[in-house]
Amino acid sequence: LSLPPTPVSCSLCAKGGRLLCCESCPASFHPECLSIEMPDGIWFCNECRVGKKPHYKQIVWVKLGNYRWWPAEICNPRLVPFNIQTLKHDIGDFPVFFFGSHDYYWINQGRVFPYVEGDKNFAEGQISINKTFKKALEEAAKRFQELKAQRESKEALEQERNSRKPPPYKFIKGVLSRLQSNKPVGKVQIHMADLSEIPRCNCKPSDENPCSPDSECLNRMLQYECHPQVCPAGDRCQNQCFTKRLYPETEVIKTEGRGWGLKTKRELKKGEFVTEYVGELIDSEECRQRIKHAHENHVTNFYMLTLTKDRVIDAGPKGNYSRFMNHSCSPNCETQKWTVNGDVRVGLFALCDIEPETELTFNYNLDCLGNGRTSCHCGAENCSGFLGVRPKSAVVIEKEEKAKNAKLKAKKRKLKPESKQVHEYFCFCCGEGGELVMCDKKDCPKAYHLLCLNLTKPPYGRWECPWHHCSVCERSSVSFCEFCPRSFCKEHDKGALGPSALEGRLCCSSHDPKSPLAPEAFGKMKIKVEPQDPAEATGE
Repeated sequence: LSLPPTPVSCSLCAKGGRLLCCESCPASFHPECLSIEMPDGIWFCNECRVGKKPHYKQIVWVKLGNYRWWPAEICNPRLVPFNIQTLKHDIGDFPVFFFGSHDYYWINQGRVFPYVEGDKNFAEGQISINKTFKKALEEAAKRFQELKAQRESKEALEQERNSRKPPPYKFIKGVLSRLQSNKPVGKVQIHMADLSEIPRCNCKPSDENPCSPDSECLNRMLQYECHPQVCPAGDRCQNQCFTKRLYPETEVIKTEGRGWGLKTKRELKKGEFVTEYVGELIDSEECRQRIKHAHENHVTNFYMLTLTKDRVIDAGPKGNYSRFMNHSCSPNCETQKWTVNGDVRVGLFALCDIEPETELTFNYNLDCLGNGRTSCHCGAENCSGFLGVRPKSAVVIEKEEKAKNAKLKAKKRKLKPESKQVHEYFCFCCGEGGELVMCDKKDCPKAYHLLCLNLTKPPYGRWECPWHHCSVCERSSVSFCEFCPRSFCKEHDKGALGPSALEGRLCCSSHDPKSPLAPEAFGKMKIKVEPQDPAEATGE
């Protein structure tokens, strides 16, 4: 195996010094930029750790021998010329097509680095630049835009298709028997208990409501479901919701800014069984493979829920309506693990009385890996802003309020009102919601999809959006289009913007001044307020 080329600068701050180098790719960082200590032994970056790999039709920078980093496109081995296919190469190598020279070569992951949109200006200001290299930069930029347009067109079609109905999946009604709901995959086993091993409760058939939530059923208290052949209450037993699938009537709905959701059609009482979370039952290894495959194919929706230490429920390919329940920092349902016929199953129960036509939600308790965090749009008063961040409790909110008031009283001088950073709910490029990256520049409300920025991961550290850099030369902007991310510096702003019919707001040549904004986009112009104080965001 050939080692990655020696890096000379940090991938985050572009400065040299004492660097921490990834063992699998050319990425390198200052330990301070990652807020970690210098580890002992080998180390892998976040992208390599989660299994992200280069893919076909990806534009990359390639380091070959003593030559400079050169733009190239990763090719499918079956589509390259036959003489290139027959060249000697190792397992894991892939062919690349060099722009400018139009040569092919076999390379490995350790010698490639992703090309991003801003790289087209790489050679600006350089004197005596090689003509072939300049041609390569132009061809790489043109090809990058072609692939980007293809990807956006495909995603637009898929998004339009998904807006009419939920993405396809196989609905699980009953698998193998009434006592088994999850579909095992591979070597995963469903545990079946012998009748002699199933606990017997102390309820009687003569009780008013045997084994009900209001009764003193021992099995219910210990979250065991009664077995129809073991429970002394017999047919009158009311603790067989999993087995009998006693689900209330629900309906899949389209929510505002949160995709598809699930609402109840009838009133639910506190503690009432709502539904079972079912899907394919997979092991830890299969779970890792599916997550890796999802990252490689830019899939962002996951339906995995841990059942036991070595088993996971994946409701993505197969499941029931429970897969549509959204996350909330203030949910009206919760997950509970019950033992049914000797095996563990997950049920969703009402946390409070729920009115009809109310959306059903539960807390995902998501574990976030690396620097990627998913924005939360649940709208709850105690919303933490991100999935996986503990929401603020009433006690914490009260303590924060008292501390703030005490701090204000202690200072006699007049305090400036505390500023709030505002951000929009929807991407400034495409106008759609979802997982957004927010601009860190003071008073800038703009937010973007990673894909619209042509990024594969959120930017590190303080980040300013493209609205603040001239669309022509990338310098600091002084005039801005109010309907798209285009902006201009002093040198290029002459005649670039003009007043529109919408309250005289400035617009660029990409818009019709008489109607710069489509009517359907007006309803999407909403904002959310996020506190700048880190202590407020974490609830500490």
